[in-house]
Parts: sequence; C-alpha cells; structure tokens
Amino acid sequence: MIVVGYVSTKEGEAALERAFEECKLRNEPLTVIHSDRGGAGLSGDAARKNDSDLRRVGARLEDADVKGEVRGLVRGKEPAEDLIAVAEETDASLIIIGLRRRTPVGKLILGSNAQRVLLDAPCDVLAVKAAAR
Repeated sequence: MIVVGYVSTKEGEAALERAFEECKLRNEPLTVIHSDRGGAGLSGDAARKNDSDLRRVGARLEDADVKGEVRGLVRGKEPAEDLIAVAEETDASLIIIGLRRRTPVGKLILGSNAQRVLLDAPCDVLAVKAAAR
C-alpha cells in the first residue's frame, strides 16, 4: 500500500501524479488522504469544494488504472497525524508528500507537517516538489 497526502495545490498534484507512477512501478494500491482539521474554520463552501476535489481524484484514480481509495478526513488532527495513522493502519510501504517552495529564510525550517511525517513515519517517505514555472 502507498499513501499520498493530497491537497488541491500544485504540490498536491505533483505528489498525486508521482503516487500513480509509484503504484504502477510497485504494483501496489493507493490510499489518497485529504486531511482537514475541520471546526469553525471549515465553511460549507470549503467542505463542498473538498468533496468535489476528492470525487475528481477518485475519477483520476480510475482513469490511471490504479487500485485504491480516496479518504477525506475531518478528525481535528494535523495532516501529518492522519497520514501517519493511515500508513500504520494499512501497513504502507511508502508515504508520498508534496513540498512547497520556500523563501531563503523559510528553507531553514521545513514545514512542520512535512517534518513530522519524515521523522515519525513507519515507512519510507518520498517528498515531491512541484515543477518550477
């Protein structure tokens, strides 16, 4: 099983595309995770957009001929916690995450979710960055 963290950004798209490639290379299924903390910060419009995005990802999974599932998680947890929990639950062999480009000062500190996944994951982690434009 391969687990990928997905958000509707160029970094999330890069991670998803790489996940499709890795699943085909390894002949493994994919679990796509979109994690949202929820709460008062998640409006009805945002929830509908997330649902729409995840339906599109599910269709892309089928189009790519990759077996797997798409999970939208709203459990009040950080995305890193959700990714690690699902990786443990599914006995994943790989987690794929997208990384944002950062300013020179920001490069000193890796994003907290990415850092947590890299340090605490129960399996290998592949960090993907979006192509420069």
